[in-house]
Amino acid sequence: MHARYVMLAAYNRWANRRLYAAAAGLSPQDYTADRGAFFRSMHGTLNHLLATDRIWMKRFTGEGDAPDRLDAIIAEDRETLTGLREAEDQRIVDYVAGLTEADLTGSVRYRTVTAPRTVEQHLAPALDHLFNHQTHHRGQAHAILTGLGREAPALDLIFFQREAGLGGVRFLD
Repeated sequence: MHARYVMLAAYNRWANRRLYAAAAGLSPQDYTADRGAFFRSMHGTLNHLLATDRIWMKRFTGEGDAPDRLDAIIAEDRETLTGLREAEDQRIVDYVAGLTEADLTGSVRYRTVTAPRTVEQHLAPALDHLFNHQTHHRGQAHAILTGLGREAPALDLIFFQREAGLGGVRFLD
């Protein structure tokens, strides 16, 4: 299982870099305009993803800053947000790399943000959620880009696996 999570952490960073590069081409108005996504704008969506990653990483490690709201704005400007995203992605990559198979079968205990309750759950499914949640909201950001008539980057896991030579992908011709 460990190799799978190492791949997902690398994919997560790869996909975020591609998405942020595409978002960098948006005008300030398009970047902050309400586009009907769950967190309204590209800016709100990207902030939500960073906020929730910080929440989960604090749950996993007991360290770091974590907001107490899912709609927290971690950074007001795009450049700061991009730097913070890069740092959080590296933190996720490093954390996952340091896990053992025993860690993955262990549990994590945390408090939920909305309707606060204490939860205990196996670490591996919680990591599955972390990466799936990113994919879900990157899809919303992708829709914002296409709704603005912009070219949105391919973010499929298989494209990453092919590019990185992971997941047993081999080209036969």
